[in-house]
Parts: sequence; C-alpha cells; structure tokens
Amino acid sequence: VQLVESGGGLVQAGGSLRLSCAASGSTFSINAMGWYRQAPGRQRELVALITSGKVSINYADSVKGRFTASRDNAKNTMYLQMTSLKPEDTAVYYCNALDYELGSYWGQGTQVTVSS
Repeated sequence: VQLVESGGGLVQAGGSLRLSCAASGSTFSINAMGWYRQAPGRQRELVALITSGKVSINYADSVKGRFTASRDNAKNTMYLQMTSLKPEDTAVYYCNALDYELGSYWGQGTQVTVSS
C-alpha cells in the first residue's frame, strides 16, 4: 500500500485546510485508516481514525468539533477537513493505513503551519 498526502500549507489562526491521502496498491485489505500528527519535539499522536467494516470515526479530544475525517472508497482517498485552526495544530500530518495481517503503512507527511 502506498499513501500520498497533500493539502498542507500555511494558514492563519481560525482558518481552514483540507488534507487528502490517496492510497494505491492492495487497498482492499485495509482495515482502518487514520490521520496522525507530529509537532517538533513531541511524539506522533492520533488525530482521527476511520475503521472499515462497521465504520466508525474517532477523534482526539483536542480536535473534536473542529476536524472532520472522511473516506471515499471509490477514489481510495481519505480526507481531513480542518477548521478553526489553532497555532497548536501546527505539525507534520501523516496518513496511516492499517492491515491487520500485513501491518501498518505511512505516507511521507504534509506540513501544516498555523500562524497566530
């Protein structure tokens, strides 16, 4: 599975961005997809997780009500709509795909910078 993120950039506080993650390869075996982020000097943290099958979406408390994750299976693409952005949302955002049998896959990351 190959993952390519796009949509990052520089935005002012209160603004919005939409990230995309295009998946290719053996996408039929993906059990869950998620967005993670890593700020300088901090550990990578889960932002949103979309599980397949009985679809559910879970968010980190820090982004609830502001971020919306979605997945278009026909396009093999996952999105993260981010609104009311805050400087503390500044990080490299990574797309992840999880296959329970084959393992975890990561994209290269996209930088999101929120200025105050």
